[in-house]
Amino acid sequence: MSENSVKKLHLLTLDNRSLLTLSGVEDVVGFDDQTINIRLSECTLVVKGSSLHISRLSLDTGDVAVDGRISSLQYLGASARTLRSKLFR
Repeated sequence: MSENSVKKLHLLTLDNRSLLTLSGVEDVVGFDDQTINIRLSECTLVVKGSSLHISRLSLDTGDVAVDGRISSLQYLGASARTLRSKLFR
């Protein structure tokens, strides 16, 4: 198996809808105070809310922390179907 085909796992923790910590991040594609697009190994995570702020970002370790009022999290890409199928068997 080649190095590029290895799936990188991620861990997401949401505390009281005001602090999101995420590991396994490859890049932050775009952001403003209402939307943050975070690229993971197989998909993109879209974080929506108000007064969003990236309080910690380390692409070397793949860690991101976001604070603000988080109203939704949405996976876009191939992993969205996989995650949904695992949750609703």
